[in-house]
Amino acid sequence: MIIPKNREEIELMRESALIVSKTLGMIASEIKEGVTTLYLDKRAEEFIRDHGAVPSFLGLYDFPNSLCMSPNSQVVHGIPNNTPLQSGDVISVDCGAFKNGYHGDHAYSFEIGEVAPEVRKLLKVTKESLYFGIREFKAGNRVEDVGNAIQRYTENHGYGVVRELVGHGLGKKMHEEPEMPNYGKRGRGKLFVEGMVVAIEPMINLGTRNIKQHKDGWTITTADGKPSAHFEHDVALIDGKPELLSTFQYIYKALGIVSNEEDEFRKVPLVL
Repeated sequence: MIIPKNREEIELMRESALIVSKTLGMIASEIKEGVTTLYLDKRAEEFIRDHGAVPSFLGLYDFPNSLCMSPNSQVVHGIPNNTPLQSGDVISVDCGAFKNGYHGDHAYSFEIGEVAPEVRKLLKVTKESLYFGIREFKAGNRVEDVGNAIQRYTENHGYGVVRELVGHGLGKKMHEEPEMPNYGKRGRGKLFVEGMVVAIEPMINLGTRNIKQHKDGWTITTADGKPSAHFEHDVALIDGKPELLSTFQYIYKALGIVSNEEDEFRKVPLVL
């Protein structure tokens, strides 16, 4: 059952989402060659708690950490460890924060040092596909309209769209209905309703779409060992149109990137 939110609830969710956004911005300022993912995980937990929230992932389904950190061929659900990051790595950082009874949950894939051109292109296309998907999250459309937009854009570049892992509804629970696959046929799936909030998150592989799960019960990697990319936003359906609750602008500020990619999804300009 889809659980629509009223405007007050959506504003509470925006607060949770922005704590995640700020956490990812903090990570952006510290993530570099030689740093361990376990160090970044500890910094994230401290940052989230200092902002009056608790990490959503810590203990969720018995996950042991506050961040899912998935480098290179890891798609998602990577467990932080003491292995230093190296130049040429790419890494998905997925973060959640729970405050005022609601979750925020989004992700960004970072480049470490000099990344291979084909991997940089994968990240660029995957992030672009996220916004193609968000544009389809509107009144009158259905779940697979979003997935179809993501699938068409990324497969046109020759990439593999992961099938087994999907986005989801978001609210008082981390995972609510509906599931939001990154593939599908137009006109299929549940109808979008005013006030619903979803996490849209394309997970796109440089090679095959096939994946495998490791013995730790969490880590998911590409079946062919090639890199994967992952970007995620929290989006509310307000007045029939998609509105971002999350932002990458804190990341961009830390990295010196100028971007207006989010402007069309905001009624009011974002003030950092």
